[in-house]
Amino acid sequence: MAKKGNRVQVILECTEHKNSGLAGTSRYITTKNRKNTPDRIELKKYNSIMRKYTVHKEIK
Repeated sequence: MAKKGNRVQVILECTEHKNSGLAGTSRYITTKNRKNTPDRIELKKYNSIMRKYTVHKEIK
């Protein structure tokens, strides 16, 4: 049997795109260690619709 780890998949969604009113969404899927980073993460990722790097926040 495999043991269950602390690493979980999270979805990152663009905050600037959501507020701009443009169609579509910019989302990324990544993993994080629940033990080391219990808070929600924020990363700068590329938004292909807006064609620039924007802040992406973790959503549920």
